Amino acid sequence: MKKERIVILGAGESGVGAALLAKAKGLDVFVSDFGKIADKYKWELSENAISYEEGQHSEKLITNATTVVKSPGIADHVAIVKKIKEQQIEIISEIEFGGRYTKAKMLCITGTNGKTTTSTWAHHILKKGGLKVGLAGNIGKSLARQVVKDKYDVYVLELSSFQLEGMYDFKADISVLLNISPDHLDRYDNEMQNYVDAKMRILRNQTKDDYAIYCGDDQRLVDEIKKIKPASKVLAFNYNPKIDSIAAVYNEMLKFEVPEREPIAINISNIAIKGKHNIYNSMAAGISAFAMNIKKEVIASALQDFSGVNHRLEQAGQVAGVHFINDSKATNVNSVWYALDSMNSPVVWIAGGVDKGNDYSELYDVIDNVKALICLGDGSEKLKAAFKGKIKTIVTAKNMHEAIEQSMQMAECDDTVLLSPACASFDLYKNYEERGDDFKKEIGLL
Repeated sequence: MKKERIVILGAGESGVGAALLAKAKGLDVFVSDFGKIADKYKWELSENAISYEEGQHSEKLITNATTVVKSPGIADHVAIVKKIKEQQIEIISEIEFGGRYTKAKMLCITGTNGKTTTSTWAHHILKKGGLKVGLAGNIGKSLARQVVKDKYDVYVLELSSFQLEGMYDFKADISVLLNISPDHLDRYDNEMQNYVDAKMRILRNQTKDDYAIYCGDDQRLVDEIKKIKPASKVLAFNYNPKIDSIAAVYNEMLKFEVPEREPIAINISNIAIKGKHNIYNSMAAGISAFAMNIKKEVIASALQDFSGVNHRLEQAGQVAGVHFINDSKATNVNSVWYALDSMNSPVVWIAGGVDKGNDYSELYDVIDNVKALICLGDGSEKLKAAFKGKIKTIVTAKNMHEAIEQSMQMAECDDTVLLSPACASFDLYKNYEERGDDFKKEIGLL
């Protein structure tokens, strides 16, 4: 038989992880990246005798594949992807590919916002409960890379809509849908339903033995669940109790009442990270742990000692009584809404970057505490226009150093300087992590 040929499009963490797994399984593998490959990944590919190219996509070397593993950032309208489809070659995601080589259970989490926090929190609970658990997907090391050695009983996967697009036979033993609001619509022909459909692929292939956990306060999710009618056990969580709530808040007490499990109740003031959005995240993580048969005492403890996630409402320091919060991961309007809604003191807000078709009017009901807006990067003019007359002081900054200097001139003792950009970072930085690190570095220089 002809040896199976795997072509990987994209040589980031996802693509290189898939290449390493393909090589470990004895497959003929080739990696192609239209851009420049990072040195650390070129070294890995060379060390493992994996052929690759950068700066181009060679059609002859790609269209002779039996399967193409496409990195999530590559859209379907890219020319080489169209060529692959014309040849009717299978195109899958790295998650689909990695899932073919492991028998571990899969706890899969998606949503427009809260994915990283909930995934990391769920991982924390399961690990504390004694399970051998990996954390992968849109966070940390790729699933395919981890499957090469496959030492885990369960993986917690943070899944973006881009990753879900390329999943077909993969099955989530537990799926979690946190919320759905407009994001990445440029990828989906500006059709919200296309984006929603991509998210709902997380329910594919689930059976009556599996769980589908979702936020019952998100009307889009409620409507989609009714429409799809998943075969799995469907569990809803709500902030205010409803008839079918598995978790909800009752008089300041967060209660879990999962069928066939002992209930628990925790005062919401004791939940590890603050804000209403984190109550939702804690519900999703907690119910997931119940579904994995983690003891209630472990769940209760882990919901109260979780340390949070870098770049998501991260306490970044205090200078002269001014609090600094790094929310660089907030790359869309809905994420910023949650951040601003959780602020209890006057705010100097730093925002901007590469706009993704944002509708800033969605933030008008949560800017009462914002005393000043510092616009940073490419999206500055749109931000200024959106908040003119609604925020008293609006200025622009050329870089983070200038933004921090300006914030200290505007902020008073007990005020908060909040970096919550609502935009992608690619105008000034490689990614949101680099942007958040620069924010923290500049604070350290004050």
